[in-house]
Amino acid sequence: MSRKAREGSGTGIFHVMMRGINHQNIFEDAEDNYQFINTLDRMRVRYDDDGNPCGSNCTYYAYCLMNNHFHLLIREREESVGETVKRIASSYVYYYNRKYLRDGHLFKERFRSEPVNDMAYFVTLLRYIHQNPVKAGIVELVKDYEYSSWGEYDGTVEPVFQLCDTGTVLRRVPFDDLEAMVNEPLSDEVNCLDMDDPSRSRPSDDQVWAYIKDKTGVTNSSAFQRLNDDIRRAVLKDLKEIGASHRQLARLTGIGRGVIQGL
Repeated sequence: MSRKAREGSGTGIFHVMMRGINHQNIFEDAEDNYQFINTLDRMRVRYDDDGNPCGSNCTYYAYCLMNNHFHLLIREREESVGETVKRIASSYVYYYNRKYLRDGHLFKERFRSEPVNDMAYFVTLLRYIHQNPVKAGIVELVKDYEYSSWGEYDGTVEPVFQLCDTGTVLRRVPFDDLEAMVNEPLSDEVNCLDMDDPSRSRPSDDQVWAYIKDKTGVTNSSAFQRLNDDIRRAVLKDLKEIGASHRQLARLTGIGRGVIQGL
């Protein structure tokens, strides 16, 4: 069976998550974490044949390294996000295998990604990514975790060592507002990349549309978008309650995931 093509992004921005194979640890100590951060730094820059910087492969907006996986909020530039992540993983695996005298795969064969097409969902992801260590019980506060990009936003990390384009974000969202949002825990129902409990049943696309038609009389996304806001919100809330995922609802209705996430 052929693989499903990755969903494109109108902004070029993606949330990327990659796990260790069989959920094994990919970072064993501080050196591993810093090696990976150094790899991120090297892979964002394009070099000419003489080793001089000559362009940008990507832009990072956020990252977080956990024991057995990592998250990136990344914008593709002169190469695709798939090419960039492949080079990041290959370089780190080479280091890891040499250090731990092993060979073979370290990561799951294919990383997971989702497009980020609106500002509301972008901010949700900034919160979600930086809250990972808090949710896992590793630290009590976002600012206390060493291996994420939050230190670049709050000024703890010196500018010369920063990987992320924090300026673009902070021009859109003042730091005080962003800090408050990042420190406000997201609902347990917010599960980006749809990493849902497999025991939870999901309605099919046909079932979703049957429900929408029954409640509103509309049969396509354009008509749904023209409905009264209160009616749309009520229907989307009901569909979330019966198990429809944020991604599924956004795809079927054309309503932004950030809007659906906030209902």
